[in-house]
Amino acid sequence: MSTVDTLLWVVFPYVCLAIFVLGHLWRYRYDKFGWTTRSSQLYEKRLLRLGSPLFHFGILFVLGGHVMGLGIPKSWTEAVGISEGLYHFMAVSIGTIAGFCTVVGMAILIYRRRTVGPVFSATTKMDKTMYVFLAAVILLGLANTVVANIFGHYDYREGVSIWFRGIFRFSLHPELMTEAPITFQLHGLVAFALFALWPFTRLVHVFSAPLGYFTRPYIVYRSRQDRLGQTAPKRGWERVR
Repeated sequence: MSTVDTLLWVVFPYVCLAIFVLGHLWRYRYDKFGWTTRSSQLYEKRLLRLGSPLFHFGILFVLGGHVMGLGIPKSWTEAVGISEGLYHFMAVSIGTIAGFCTVVGMAILIYRRRTVGPVFSATTKMDKTMYVFLAAVILLGLANTVVANIFGHYDYREGVSIWFRGIFRFSLHPELMTEAPITFQLHGLVAFALFALWPFTRLVHVFSAPLGYFTRPYIVYRSRQDRLGQTAPKRGWERVR
């Protein structure tokens, strides 16, 4: 293990995770008003109605695939009857479809943000930076799903997954990442960099839930009346229709 390998596969992930946690605490403490999606629905709806569901539902399935592939050991899935062949089929079929939907949805949203004037004007520099890293993570992940599972023979559950779980268990195996294909290495580095950017972008809305809707009071609506007050208006002060 060289010093560079230690920095990349041990130090860098922990630094990014620390920024991820502390950054969210700072953002919630000092920028609650900015804790929002910065919705631009009022500016344009046609492209948003198409791109947003594709991206969000696609990314949910992608996240589920990562939880299963990185978070669950290979021995556990085999213990419940999921063979290597079945897992391989699920990873290729579901992963490819989910990744394709995510990429198409993201492309539509980026096109909308660039071509619709008011939406582009509301786009910050941090938004643009976030889109670059997010697009890189998604495209590299899709490439790994297709190339590694169809054309390659690298079993990431015997390498990348063990390294990833070891970060949270403080059982480090950086040597496993040095043996991984370059696309998997880039995917891991860019993903952790995105975690470091996360607290300072609109992605914080992922951790927001409208629980207050269940306990908030009813909204009082008042009907429109011809009279402005309790008594009739004097002559010369009638409302203009």
